[in-house]
Amino acid sequence: MATRQLKPTTPGQRHRIAPVFDDVTTNKPLKSLTTGLDKSGGRNNRGRKTSRHRGGGHKRKLRVIDFKRNKFDIPAKVQTIEYDPNRTARIALLAYVDGEKRYILAPSKLKVGDVVISGETAAPDPGNAMKMKNMPSGTIIHNIEMQPGKGGQICRSAGTSAQLVAKEEKYVTVRMPSGESRKFLGECIATVGTTSNQDHFNTTIGKAGRSRWLGRRPQTRGVAMNPVDHPMGGGEGKASGGHPRSPWGQAAKGKKTRNPRKLSSKFIVKRRKAKK
Repeated sequence: MATRQLKPTTPGQRHRIAPVFDDVTTNKPLKSLTTGLDKSGGRNNRGRKTSRHRGGGHKRKLRVIDFKRNKFDIPAKVQTIEYDPNRTARIALLAYVDGEKRYILAPSKLKVGDVVISGETAAPDPGNAMKMKNMPSGTIIHNIEMQPGKGGQICRSAGTSAQLVAKEEKYVTVRMPSGESRKFLGECIATVGTTSNQDHFNTTIGKAGRSRWLGRRPQTRGVAMNPVDHPMGGGEGKASGGHPRSPWGQAAKGKKTRNPRKLSSKFIVKRRKAKK
């Protein structure tokens, strides 16, 4: 997996660093595992804009992904590695020996023809899924459940992974991508390996139009607004700004916003590394 620098034949190409799709084996998803995807444009059921900078974008189909990996002790062969427009990682189509097919998040280095399995006795090989209490310490994992049976919620984007560092009684300790160490129930399921498309962070969009294709609308800087519109607006020339704030006055760039009485705080063993 890599990226490519394009020839500067146009202003938009000049700074673009494009992804390479060498790992993708087909350009057509399995129809039975796709469904329609509605767009809100950032509006709620009253038509009011509740999320800024959203709208437009290319039409997409939703791929139904198996985040639960709850088809236990039935081996599956990887049929295709596919691009999913709804996420940064690649997805893999599995064909189980009983005839069922499912999409999963493709781990790095998973290839067509590989066999993966979920279960209590699965080996800690990339693509296999099992309860974290059955994994050896030091295992690199992704698609981690926060509650047993709910499905993976953590480490699902391109190139991300966590590490299982310790096991004690009914809990396991996992070091997160942010550097935070956190406890999970050992009954929670995770998938072994790192998510695919690890070079995604090296890509550069190159032009504003490509953001529009992704459904992102333009964003106006707060310092370019008037005082009535933003706390950082106003001033003569560029003599404006002041302390970084959100449009609603919330301090930005460093203010801690986590509720100290949040129930899940008891599961955090070590907070994430502070920015220097």
